[in-house]
Amino acid sequence: MENTAKKYHIWTAGCQMNVADSRRLGSSLEHLGYQFTDNVKETDVLVLNTCVVRQSAENKALGFLHSIRPLKDKNPDLVINLMGCLVGVRGTEKLQKKLPFVDVFSPPSDPGPLIAHLSQDDDFIAEADVTRNRFALMDGEIIIPEHERGKLVSAFIPIVYGCSHACAYCIIPYQRGVERSRPVGDIIAEARSLAAQGVKEITLLGQIVDRYGKDVEDGPNLADLLRLLNDVEGLERIRFLTSHPNYFGVDIMRAVAELDKVMPHFEVPIQAGNDEVLENMKRGYTHGDYRKLIAQIRTEVSNCSIATDIIVGFPGETDEQFEDTYQLLADLKMDVAHLARYSPRNKTVSKRQMKDDIPDKVKRERFHRLEDLQKTIASEINARLLGEALPVLFENKVKGRWRGRTSTNKLVFVESDDDLRGKVLSARITWTGPWSMQAQLLNKPPSPVILD
Repeated sequence: MENTAKKYHIWTAGCQMNVADSRRLGSSLEHLGYQFTDNVKETDVLVLNTCVVRQSAENKALGFLHSIRPLKDKNPDLVINLMGCLVGVRGTEKLQKKLPFVDVFSPPSDPGPLIAHLSQDDDFIAEADVTRNRFALMDGEIIIPEHERGKLVSAFIPIVYGCSHACAYCIIPYQRGVERSRPVGDIIAEARSLAAQGVKEITLLGQIVDRYGKDVEDGPNLADLLRLLNDVEGLERIRFLTSHPNYFGVDIMRAVAELDKVMPHFEVPIQAGNDEVLENMKRGYTHGDYRKLIAQIRTEVSNCSIATDIIVGFPGETDEQFEDTYQLLADLKMDVAHLARYSPRNKTVSKRQMKDDIPDKVKRERFHRLEDLQKTIASEINARLLGEALPVLFENKVKGRWRGRTSTNKLVFVESDDDLRGKVLSARITWTGPWSMQAQLLNKPPSPVILD
C-alpha cells in the first residue's frame, strides 16, 4: 500500500540548542502526522534551523536556502520554514522582503509559527504571538522522532533560553532574546520522558547554563536542579554547558563531586588571557580570576576535565596581548580548547564601536599557534590514560568501530561485533591521540533478556 503521509525534512546548523530545537520540532510535526525524510527533494515541509554566531555560519545557511529555491519553483505547495538565529526575535519584515519564497519565519526555539501555519487553525494563529513559547516551553513531554527512536543514547535539554549578559562580540542576546529559565517541573518531565524512551545521557543547555534560575526570585539554581535530575530513573549520565566564570559557584562544583550521575567535565570559556582584551570583550573578570576558578574546580572535583573557548584577533588585540592568551593556555593545560577567529556580527557592541583591525592572516597565524599548543597539551593529558580501565558510554558505530565517551568526555573507539549502543562498559585504553583514544573491552556486554 502506497504511503501517502506528508513528509518533513529539517536541516540543522550551529549549536546544541539548535539540535534540541529541531528534535522538538520534529516531534511536533510527527504529532500532526508528518513523517521524516532525509531526501530534501521529496519533502512537503523543509525547515532550515540556522546559526549566525559567525559569518561563515550565516553564509552557509543563506547558501543552502538559495540552493533549494528551485524546489519551491517546481513545487509551489512545498512549505519552506526559516528558523533559528537568522530569524531572531525582533521581527521579520526585512527577511520577508529579501526571501519571498520562504513561507514561515520562526524565532529560535519556537516551532509555534510553523505548527500554526500547517494547522491552519485561526484561533491558534490569533494566539501565536501571545503564547510564543507554548511549544518551546511546554510541559516537558517529548516523543523522540521516529527515525531516532531506539538509537538516541545522548540528548540535549535546554534549561535556559536567551541571554542577558551581552558580551561585546556576541549576537545571541539580540537573536535569542533575554534570559529565561525553564520551570524545574518541565525539565524533570522531559528528562523522565527521554529516559523512558531509552536515552541514557542528557546534557543541560544554556548560553550561560550556570545562570539557571537567577531570573526567578527564590528559584532553584543549577546545583539544585542537578540534585533533582540525579534521581531520575533510567538516566546514567548528566552533563551541562556552557558555564560563565562569574557564575560558577562552589555549590555547582560540590554537586558534581557528590552526585554519581553528574559527569566531572566542565565547559568554562576564558575567551582571552589578557585583562584589557577581556575588559573590551565585556567578560567581567580578569585572567587572575579565571586561574583561581580553574584551580578551585580541580581541588573540589578530582580527576575532572575542563574545556575552554578562546577567540583570537579581537579588535585591538596586540601581539603581546595574544602572547598572554598563549601563556595562559600553556599554564592551565586544558583538556579541550575550542578556538575561533573573531568575526564581527551586526548589532553587537564590537561591530558598532570597534574596528575589525586584525588582518585575517594574523588571525589565522594566532589560531594555528594555539591549535598546535592545544594538540600537544591534549596529547600529553590523554597519554596518561594509556593502560587505564575506564567506563565508557557507547553511542553508535562509526566506520565499523563503536564510538563512546568516558565520564570526562573523552572520545573512545573499540572494535566489537556486539551491540554496545547505550551500554556503559569498562574498556582498557590501548592507544591515545590528542582528539580520541582506542580501547579494548574488558568484558562482553550482557546478552539481552528474551522473554517467552
